Amino acid sequence: MFPKRAPAVLRSVLKGTTWSLANERERVFITFDDGPIPGVTPWVLDTLQAYGAKATFFCIGRNAKANPDILERITAEGHGVGNHTWDHMRGWGTRAFTYARQALRTDAVLPKDGPRLFRPPYGRITPRQARMLATRYRIVMWDVLSADFDPGRTGEACTRTVIRNTRPGSIIVFHDSLKAEPRLRHALPLVLDHLKRTGLRCASLQDPSISFGSR
Repeated sequence: MFPKRAPAVLRSVLKGTTWSLANERERVFITFDDGPIPGVTPWVLDTLQAYGAKATFFCIGRNAKANPDILERITAEGHGVGNHTWDHMRGWGTRAFTYARQALRTDAVLPKDGPRLFRPPYGRITPRQARMLATRYRIVMWDVLSADFDPGRTGEACTRTVIRNTRPGSIIVFHDSLKAEPRLRHALPLVLDHLKRTGLRCASLQDPSISFGSR
């Protein structure tokens, strides 16, 4: 079982991180972790374009380096790009300086425009790592977890989780990965259609109009 919404205790421990944007009234923020991946990320981009939606892609450094054409398309179509470490490193059990070097290595292959965004793989980051990275990045967690990475879930379950728990200002997590692809292909169009019908716009976390507030 995965928590549908981020537990409050985590928010209190990891101070200075962003879980949702409470000041938003008409927008939500769909994010994708682990790409870019050929076949999956281009389909995501096509689907977002069909619904007039913008999103933010938290890229693994080695995948970004291997697929520069997809990364270029992400930015050319107005989506945000964030840092997801070089090779999906777990924060827990990793020295803070080693973890920070992973992020800096990934920076070298990502676009330089817009605010620097970072999301820890698995959501696992220590308070010390968070303090260190917060001097350079806005650390973005999530408000709603689709759990599309779990092969034990169905696309229908992922869809229900997102639709039932999304609120204005929510940060929603999907994954543009081969592992998540079967559930992602089912859920994403249905979620985008629901959001469009309810009047919630999907924006990039690098949109200049966004105010993250104080850290």
